[in-house]
Amino acid sequence: MHTSTKVQPRTFFGQPMALAYLSFTEAWERFSYYGMTSILVLYMSQALLTPGHVEGIVGFTSFRAALESVFGSMTTLALASQIMGLYTGLVYFTPVLGGWVADRWIGRRTAVMLGAVMMSAGHLAMAFDASFLLALFLLITGCGLLKGNISTQVGELYAETDGEGRTRAFAIFSVGINVGAVLGPLLVGLLAQLYGWHAGFGLAGALMLIGLITYIAGFRYLPADRPRATPTVTKAPLDRRQWRIVVALGLVSAITIFQSIGYYQNTNMNLVWINRSVDLDLLGFHVPVAWFNSIDPLASILGVPVLLALWRFQAARGSEPDDLGKIGTGAWLTMLANLLLVTACLISARANVLFPIIYDILLGIGFLYYWPTLLALVSRAAPAKLKATLMGAVFLTLFVSNTIIGWLGGFYEHMTPAGFWAMHAGIAATGGVLAFVLKRPLKRALEIT
Repeated sequence: MHTSTKVQPRTFFGQPMALAYLSFTEAWERFSYYGMTSILVLYMSQALLTPGHVEGIVGFTSFRAALESVFGSMTTLALASQIMGLYTGLVYFTPVLGGWVADRWIGRRTAVMLGAVMMSAGHLAMAFDASFLLALFLLITGCGLLKGNISTQVGELYAETDGEGRTRAFAIFSVGINVGAVLGPLLVGLLAQLYGWHAGFGLAGALMLIGLITYIAGFRYLPADRPRATPTVTKAPLDRRQWRIVVALGLVSAITIFQSIGYYQNTNMNLVWINRSVDLDLLGFHVPVAWFNSIDPLASILGVPVLLALWRFQAARGSEPDDLGKIGTGAWLTMLANLLLVTACLISARANVLFPIIYDILLGIGFLYYWPTLLALVSRAAPAKLKATLMGAVFLTLFVSNTIIGWLGGFYEHMTPAGFWAMHAGIAATGGVLAFVLKRPLKRALEIT
């Protein structure tokens, strides 16, 4: 008697195999990005923008004049903060355009690959003073093509009705982000301390190429690109219900701007504060400042299984927070993290190293509450014809947040450190208040039960 055994498809922690390749691609991309950003503001303020170096940057005189025509005259530190804010903001603005280009012309697969190539070239260009502005352009453009589209591919692995599956997938996907975010500052920061700034930037570029190879290796598992419209095809306009959902998603996304300001300042002025005001000597070793940017993503990695278990426990008892509740919780945790730095500043002019460590742990858990939840909500609720564009638009909130962060960094030299971090605690708390006040009308608009 002949019996046949059905071969079960391979899975990745019970999820489609495509999620593994997308997560590892994102991990390598985040490795290079967070590694580079962990040293960027210190590199600019301590080396690149100082006399003897700044003159060698091609086109920088005109670039600085343009910035100061908008933001006014800036010190070296304020200029470094503003460039940092604009750069980190623009790498999240361009996914709006990247999603639009992919939806209408080149498809998501091509967009992700082209973006990875441009980002690799940008990181390598960052290894030289003269090509600094070219490097920023390549990184910003490449990120626009990669970011929104790869997140959209994660959402397309699941049925529209599988909200729980999508939320778990984006939580796993965020682990890939955070693995790269942990390793990037550790290795790039150490390499920069031992061998110089440009060695760190060069490593970031090489590892971005590995991300491209990983993505290509997983091609056979990836969801097929949705057929693109031709000029002869007229898409039906959005109906009233769909427009209501789009507006509601925009409002939810806007709420997260406040906690993002409180969160992402840890890659800008927080590194300057640590460098100036925290005792970094440990057993004869001077801890690289960049290493602190590995703590919050590590907290997010370790927190994923704990939070998933907590949410399953709460769901079984009917008490799991809904999407707006989780986003609000993320805001309150971000507020607490910034209040901790206020306490550190008030206790001593030279803070104990435990304060920034606990600060980053709180930020990492807060991130898990609000950011994967927002991505899953948009992926699930957005009208199909605008899904990639709206996923890109989610990253527009980070453009606004980081641009404001760069501007706020200019106040650091004119405020006490305690006042500076208290301001950020208040900003994060605003997001928590708005999530609470607008919870019911937004749930109705988004048809969340």
